[in-house]
Amino acid sequence: MRKSTKILLSAAGALVLAAGITVGVLYGVGVLKFAKPAESKNGKYLFCYFVGNDPQEERIHLAVSTDGYHFEALNGNEPIIKQTLGKKSVRDPYILKGEDGFYYIIGTDMRSMEGWTSNHALVTWKSKDLITWTDETIIDIRDFGGEFAQTTRAWAPQALYDAEKGQYMVYWAHSTAQQDIAAMYYAYTTDFKTLTEPQPLYVREGIQTIDGDIVYNAQNGKYYLYFKHDEDQTIAYVTADHMNGPYTDEPVIVSLAPSGVEGSSMYNINGTDTWVMMMDEYGKGRYFLQQTTDFEHFTKLKRSDYDLNIQPRHGSVVSISDEEYDALVKAYGK
Repeated sequence: MRKSTKILLSAAGALVLAAGITVGVLYGVGVLKFAKPAESKNGKYLFCYFVGNDPQEERIHLAVSTDGYHFEALNGNEPIIKQTLGKKSVRDPYILKGEDGFYYIIGTDMRSMEGWTSNHALVTWKSKDLITWTDETIIDIRDFGGEFAQTTRAWAPQALYDAEKGQYMVYWAHSTAQQDIAAMYYAYTTDFKTLTEPQPLYVREGIQTIDGDIVYNAQNGKYYLYFKHDEDQTIAYVTADHMNGPYTDEPVIVSLAPSGVEGSSMYNINGTDTWVMMMDEYGKGRYFLQQTTDFEHFTKLKRSDYDLNIQPRHGSVVSISDEEYDALVKAYGK
């Protein structure tokens, strides 16, 4: 065999070997590993969201799902609630079921066309049946006076029931004209109409911290605060022994999206130990889903395994009954 032939064969072998190593890396260590959707055991799911930055898009929209992965918009993806108070525009809606059996929506009272530092209030609604929404209330953070008098952001509020206090802890990203870098603040409520005076929840000096989402991990008894890690447009978490903190450990980045994300929201797949984290992949105009069973280690889902082709922006998911699902579909259609 000629020397040149040996060189060619050696080069070809090296290419085959390199290709094999590449495939091994991609498939062997999980770079292309995807989670398997969990099988929902009971009930259905309701997704509450808005769809864009124009005033007519800053409305409450609802979508339903039978499995927690594939969502269909109600009402032809037209608004379910049109805000009548405050800015008459709402963003970042969070939906929860209260201890009293009522459902509550709490959102950002904001019209983005007025600017990103033009918001100073929260807006809330309540419903017994998820169809008729009443008690629209504007909670203006400026009314607390003092450092809150010049509030410029009261973004993405969420709420959890604090059994230790017998009240709901409401938390949001807060900034003022004097302190323009947003941090997480919290207050308590019993009626979603009034709040106790806000207190700092999680502050990162000199770094904007928004879109908080607190979830309780029953496996270790800790609360996980997920938030937008502004430095690299990812999602990170910190933990605490109590829902109102202190959250003092170093942030751990968990998002696996290929581009910038925000507005993460966690929800459980009914009857399983699987939790889905949905994120607004805002630069791409789409949502990204990943899941976990321990709140710390996540695996992304194949885009073919979920469907959010309804143009949602920052929203949240709550579990509902089969009867509530049927009533919603009957009332609004899909």
